[in-house]
Amino acid sequence: MGESQVGKTSLMNQFVNKRFSSDYRPTIGADFLTKEIVIDDRPVTLQIWDTAGQEQYRSLGVAFYRGSDGCIFVYDVNNAATFDKLDGLRDEFLTKAAPSDPDHFPSIVVGNKVDLGSRVVSAERAQEWCKSKGDVLFFETSAKDETNVEEVFMTLAKKIFSQRRS
Repeated sequence: MGESQVGKTSLMNQFVNKRFSSDYRPTIGADFLTKEIVIDDRPVTLQIWDTAGQEQYRSLGVAFYRGSDGCIFVYDVNNAATFDKLDGLRDEFLTKAAPSDPDHFPSIVVGNKVDLGSRVVSAERAQEWCKSKGDVLFFETSAKDETNVEEVFMTLAKKIFSQRRS
């Protein structure tokens, strides 16, 4: 989840297809990709949903929240407004998804587009926000140059997998 143009689709495409495109095409409603990975010597199929960031389409994504095993909240480190919307996005997701234990629901906050070099949201500010929400995991990424993309998805998948086992 995240506001429009923060790079949600680019992150997903980089992780699944190892591709980056600078052509912007907004997601309408939602889209998804799958990827086979291995966790603890066991094959796992990830189904990764990409929900629209534009306000007019956001209600369409709500149907996909319930039943989610984890969530990645994405903002653009070069756009403070996208970071400022995280509270509302997280609250919306937890309300609509209605997980049994919202305080321990597997999620990660991602500050994307670190490659652009016009940062306005510091890593420290984002880490403080994550800490205030119960130590939500935090990464900074670049979908363009692949920085931490694999780590984000694999970390969340491992966290989900370990919670399911326990």
